[in-house]
Amino acid sequence: MDATDVAQRYFDAWNRRDPEAIVATFAEGGTYTDPNAPEGLSDRAIAEYAAGLFAAFPDLTFDVLEYNATGDGTVAARWLMRGTNTGPFRGNPPTGATVALPGADFIAVEGDKVRSVEGYFDRSTFVEQLGLQVIVQPHSVGPFSFGYGVRTQSGKLTKPRAVGLTWIQARSEEEVGQVREYSRAVAAELVDMPGFIAWLGVVIANRMFTITAWEDEEALRQLRRGGTHPKAMERFFAAELGSSAMTSVWKPERINTLWVRCEACGMMEDYELSAGISQCGQRLPEPPPYW
Repeated sequence: MDATDVAQRYFDAWNRRDPEAIVATFAEGGTYTDPNAPEGLSDRAIAEYAAGLFAAFPDLTFDVLEYNATGDGTVAARWLMRGTNTGPFRGNPPTGATVALPGADFIAVEGDKVRSVEGYFDRSTFVEQLGLQVIVQPHSVGPFSFGYGVRTQSGKLTKPRAVGLTWIQARSEEEVGQVREYSRAVAAELVDMPGFIAWLGVVIANRMFTITAWEDEEALRQLRRGGTHPKAMERFFAAELGSSAMTSVWKPERINTLWVRCEACGMMEDYELSAGISQCGQRLPEPPPYW
């Protein structure tokens, strides 16, 4: 069996969507890397990585467009990965988008087994095809660290009387994804809880922050009574998730007025004090939620 045959057997295993068969094509201690797994994977970690891809893209296939073998047992394979994202991927919910991602693998062969695979593709193209945002910014500049955030809110105009502030420090990118999945599940459950006003999640490096606004402290206590939040905390205290965390409840000392600009005269008005009517006599626009 020549090197190209070994490479073909490797891709056949991927196209059967069989993680165990993929691992079986590798020599003992064989490694796999790509832009989503730059640290390198081997043995069971390769199977788990493949299983995650198949869960996210149940119809995933690789069309190998070209093989080029070198004299040192390395095969360069140019491919096109196709699939529809119907399952969660790296902490993100499914988008339903279909991808056609070009890429290349450099497959080092030893006998009839794969010694290593180095995969290359454009991560930004992959993300864009999934319909996700691509944010270009530094990880940090001087004393400033950068990240991203997401918000959901009930639409209520109620002033918050209790605010929950929490953070958890993840130990790896994998844990960031796990915490992100928990956070999204919690946020989805919050929307139906009595007294909920708004939720804000922020990720900066490996630290994940959440801010929740509530009508009162008793409403906030619902988080402890069931759903996803207690399960996430159980994993944290069982040494399965994160390296450190902080939780707290804050009660506002003072919430200042909500200002709204009149579309007729351009003046800013205290919506509550003006009863929704500008000094010029025109009705003010509906105010946004406080949070």
